[in-house]
Amino acid sequence: MIKAEWKAIFTNRKLFIPIIAVLFIPVLYAGMFLWAFWDPYAGLSDLPVAIVNSDEGAEMEGLELDLGETLKDKLIDSEQFNFKSVSKKDALQGLEDEDYYLLIEIPENFSQHATTLLDEQPEKMVITYKANEGYNFLASQIGGTAMDRIRAEVNKEVTSTYAEQLFDSITKIGDGFAEASDGAGQLKDGASEIDNGASDLKGYLEQLASSTIELKDGTNTVVDGIQSAAKGSTQLNDGIAKLANGSTQLADGANQTATGAGSLKEGISDYTAGVAKLNESYQLLSEKEKALVASLAQLQSSSATLNDSANQLSQGASQVTSGIKGLASQMEQISAALPAEQAAALTETLKQLEAGSSTVSAGLEKLADGTTALSNGTAQVHNGAEQLSAAYTQAGQGVAKLNESSPALVEGSSSLATGTTTLATKMKEFNTGIEQAYTGSTNLVSGLNQLASGSTQLQKGTGTLAEKSGELADGSTKLADGTKALVDGTNTLQTSLQDASKEVGDVSANDATFDMISSPVDVETEAVNAVPNYGTGFTPYFLSLGLFVGALLISIVFPLVQPAIKPTNGASWFTSKVTVLGVVGIIQSLIAVAIALFALKLETQNVGMFILTAIITSFTFLAMIQLFVSVLSDSGRFLAILVLILQLTTSAGTFPLELIPQPLQIFNKLLPMTYSVQAFKAAISTGNMSALWASNGVLIGFMVVCLVLTFGYFMLLFKKRHSNQTAEA
Repeated sequence: MIKAEWKAIFTNRKLFIPIIAVLFIPVLYAGMFLWAFWDPYAGLSDLPVAIVNSDEGAEMEGLELDLGETLKDKLIDSEQFNFKSVSKKDALQGLEDEDYYLLIEIPENFSQHATTLLDEQPEKMVITYKANEGYNFLASQIGGTAMDRIRAEVNKEVTSTYAEQLFDSITKIGDGFAEASDGAGQLKDGASEIDNGASDLKGYLEQLASSTIELKDGTNTVVDGIQSAAKGSTQLNDGIAKLANGSTQLADGANQTATGAGSLKEGISDYTAGVAKLNESYQLLSEKEKALVASLAQLQSSSATLNDSANQLSQGASQVTSGIKGLASQMEQISAALPAEQAAALTETLKQLEAGSSTVSAGLEKLADGTTALSNGTAQVHNGAEQLSAAYTQAGQGVAKLNESSPALVEGSSSLATGTTTLATKMKEFNTGIEQAYTGSTNLVSGLNQLASGSTQLQKGTGTLAEKSGELADGSTKLADGTKALVDGTNTLQTSLQDASKEVGDVSANDATFDMISSPVDVETEAVNAVPNYGTGFTPYFLSLGLFVGALLISIVFPLVQPAIKPTNGASWFTSKVTVLGVVGIIQSLIAVAIALFALKLETQNVGMFILTAIITSFTFLAMIQLFVSVLSDSGRFLAILVLILQLTTSAGTFPLELIPQPLQIFNKLLPMTYSVQAFKAAISTGNMSALWASNGVLIGFMVVCLVLTFGYFMLLFKKRHSNQTAEA
């Protein structure tokens, strides 16, 4: 029956030619797919893509940027696609007319946005990418991948420009650091001088604070003495006023006495009766006159002492005024180094002190003039009082003699008249001296009051001076500390700037540096079991598909059940059909393998295992199709198509198994194409022989199961159709 089957094939042209054609179905199916998709990216340079450059350029740090033009030229030179530089209008029209698959537009602000890196709101550079996905979806996806590369290239170009500007700025910063370091050195020298000056100023101000405290204490003593003197002068003025009144009355009495003494001669007889009483009066007057002389002597001595003190006080006040003026002159130099507020306060205080001192000096001069006049007046009064005392003595003696001897009274009255006349004259002089003393004491009171007022201002000014000088001393301490910190800080600044200048000076940059910054990471791709192209990766899938389709088509052109001659038994019937299918399967697989290896230049890990896997896969699919068609006829072919569809979606020949829907993943382990794909992958790419034999073992298991079931069907069919006929024959 095997011979008869082959004879029927070769003698029946209607059967032979279709079988020959079916032998090339796997090649036509798998080979054409593999040829078409072997390396689709190799033809990207022929894919028409429109590029529109609307960039207007920009300027950054004196550098003209025309990144749009640079990008356009690089894209055209790269030949990744068939780039066409056209206007925006032509590009859009060409995209609509399907002249271009893609449109890449560089906007007018492309370079301008590159200059906004350091702005508060930097603007990103945008490239507009348009694809006519309806024209070809995969072209748009490939274009998207290409755009990622373009974006990376633009990023690299822009970053390189930024890096170049950055290193130029770093160089300028280094020069600035060097200049700043020199400036910091000068600042350090100036700070050292300030520190020395601040230390000297601190010493001067501390000395000034100490002196102003002593000055304050001295002015307090002066003020107290002046106020006491003012009170004493007031009391003195009151006493002199009373003395002036008394002296006036005494002068009047002396005049009356002189007049009475003139009349005494004529009325001596009448007067004799009153001599005793007169004698008593003269004795009492003599005692009072002695007390007056003693008081005037004491007044003369006190006025002389007061005059000396006033002169000394005036000289002291003049010296204080001179000292304050000298102090003000020295403080002008000191105040120039002080803060403006403290200098103004110090100057104002010195002005007040100088004004008060001048007032005190003027008052003391008036006081000295008044005490001089007072001293002269009291001297005259004292002289007059002494003369008056002498006259009263003489008068007393006369009265005594008159009292002793009335006859001698006439002679004594003449002397009395002379004495009283002299007394009246001297009393006028005495009264004049008293008036001058009163005027001097009045001036003394006025001067001492002015001196007291000025001394109060002096006291206030010296108090303020002491307080402010203390604050200045404290401030100078802080200033000294601050200048020391300034010296240390400027020293640190100079050292840091020198180090920074040295560090920046060590920075060097070139094109390699800019390239490193713009693209610091290179990706080294290392593949395990590398696949060189799409065709090699898809060969397990498309070759399995081609062999299955070839097995399906052989069932159409070759009768899988109808025998060439009448079968004698079921085994020979089954064997005759399987033999033809086996030979066809081997030839199909060998043709497909030969085209893949020699026409498509497929590289494999193991050629022998690749050929063996192709033969096992082909015969497995033939055994499955034979079972389906033999048992179910046309329904079996429909079932085979359903199995083919399930295998195409679940065999993991294209997308990984994990990426397909979960319900479909169930069929992965249940269908033979899963294992044929895995076996081909092992033979072509991975070289994993254990996985190859495991997969081929499963294929052989499918094959054996299908053959056994088909054999049982033929045995059963022979028993139903031909066993009775064989027995009758």
